[in-house]
Amino acid sequence: QVQLVESGGGSVQAGDSLRLSCVASGGAFSAYSMGWFRQAPGKEREFVAGIMWIGGSTTYADSVKGRFTISRDNAKNTVNLHMNSLKPEDTAVYYCAARWQYSSAYNYWGQGTQVTVSS
Repeated sequence: QVQLVESGGGSVQAGDSLRLSCVASGGAFSAYSMGWFRQAPGKEREFVAGIMWIGGSTTYADSVKGRFTISRDNAKNTVNLHMNSLKPEDTAVYYCAARWQYSSAYNYWGQGTQVTVSS
């Protein structure tokens, strides 16, 4: 059973940067592909970025490409989301998630961290 704890959210101005972190425990972190999702008020949860368990290849939602960067540090059981040039539409609760290797479903979720971007 993997436990995920996010941190780093907050309230910022448009154009600012934030770094979200997610620390994993309870499992072999290096064997999990990791992702970040977000859910804005009144909207469904959406995929933001993902990083594979092996090779470290990354994928991004079109809305964040070129602004957000996902990275992982297997030695620290941590996955980060560096967010630059934040926009008000990036306001949401951000969730860290884990899936076993090539599994299609994210089975483990954190509690979420709020990011608020004001114009």
